[in-house]
Amino acid sequence: MKIRPNKGLTFDDVLLLPKRSPVISRQDVDTSTRLVGDIRIKLPVVSANMDTVTEGTMAIAMARAGGIGIIHRFMTPEMQAEQVNFVKRTYGYIIEKPYAIAPEATVAQAEAAMRRWQVSGLVVVDPEGRLLGLLTRRDLGISPKNGREVRLAMTPRERLITAGPHVTPEQARHIMYEHRVEKLPVVDEADHLLGLITMRDLTKFERYPLATVDGKDRLRVGAAVGVTENELKRAEVLLEAGADLLVLDIAHGHADHCLRFVRQLKTAFPRALIVAGNVATAEGARDLAQAGADAIKVGIGPGSICTTRIVTGFGVPQLTAIMDSRKGLVKDGLDLPIIADGGIRNSGDMVKALASGADSVMIGSLFAGCDEAPGVPVIRDGRKVKVVRGMASLGAAMGRRQVERGEDESAEDPEDWSKVVPEGVEAVVPYRGQVSEILYQLVGGLRSALSYGGARNIPELQINAEFVEITPAGMSESRSHDVDRV
Repeated sequence: MKIRPNKGLTFDDVLLLPKRSPVISRQDVDTSTRLVGDIRIKLPVVSANMDTVTEGTMAIAMARAGGIGIIHRFMTPEMQAEQVNFVKRTYGYIIEKPYAIAPEATVAQAEAAMRRWQVSGLVVVDPEGRLLGLLTRRDLGISPKNGREVRLAMTPRERLITAGPHVTPEQARHIMYEHRVEKLPVVDEADHLLGLITMRDLTKFERYPLATVDGKDRLRVGAAVGVTENELKRAEVLLEAGADLLVLDIAHGHADHCLRFVRQLKTAFPRALIVAGNVATAEGARDLAQAGADAIKVGIGPGSICTTRIVTGFGVPQLTAIMDSRKGLVKDGLDLPIIADGGIRNSGDMVKALASGADSVMIGSLFAGCDEAPGVPVIRDGRKVKVVRGMASLGAAMGRRQVERGEDESAEDPEDWSKVVPEGVEAVVPYRGQVSEILYQLVGGLRSALSYGGARNIPELQINAEFVEITPAGMSESRSHDVDRV
């Protein structure tokens, strides 16, 4: 038994000392950061892989704003892959595999397909993939139903305007404007369908200049996987769907089976980018890096709905955990990004996490109240709220068993519930509107912080950072006080 000589510190225990600054305007700073591998994000914010935080809709909003979202794994691999695919198809210059339908399908079937895939049009192809026509909601609106076939309702091939495989965005825009069309199929010399360009997608590049995109101008998205043997299949399905990175979903990442699974993932998928964690020590970060992880997720128990520290007695205050993890990597010459996971309540917390050595922060509860998070708002005690739950809570643990066993949760043996020792809670958070509004406040605070820190970017902030430990009275002084807030 031993006791470390230094105290463990978290965000409220410290403040950053202001530095002489060359920054004239907040708009002159750079908030971009490395996420993992060669992926950079304009905003250092990641939405957590929690089933009350990130599915496709949240991941789209995060990537459009310049961050990224991680799709949770509390669903079948196929369902999770659909969520990844949904994100990938939402934004991009050319939709590579547009949703298609056969000419003999009925109009009713086409309408059902559009509702399911949330699209406004379908390409019509033959069994060899050659373009036969295009069916849009406008066609459906004027077409008689009564079992009418798609071939009779579609705009036929001879009336379509198409483009070749090497068309540029500027050329596509010109063609679509000249012919007043909103959809432009892309075909090869044999008329095989290669993709689809829509005017809506072309205009998105102007609306979302900070968007996190891949080499094909599609939104980037991550997906969570577990650490059991059968999760290799999940990883394969997710990577095939286009996931840009895989995030290991395990509470204690400094464990032999987690390290072993990282090696298995890297062996099976050498080009995959792996974010591993969670850890809170120099040794944990170092061992994951040496096992093959491309980025390290740091945080044991700092989340607002996590009770690991209370249930087990283990954990490290988050500021110290980040610093120790960074030291562990630097000591061994391992230049891997760190994602600080948990405990972020405001922009000041985010700034302290970044200044202490994190490259980005992962946020859960703060985003759970947003429109884009799964679930709908409810009224409680006269105010609008949404539900959030820790992924080690009782309900989440049983939900995971349901997915893994393929059973109905209601069919669980009541004794199974009693065998679960939860390390998280279910709670409600205030409804907060669109996530873009929260991101605006977070990044606005970061921009101001870079100015106070005499830094033009996050690496300079880390170099200049000097913390001062404060007392509870100092924290009270930091908040608004001695006034009645309106």
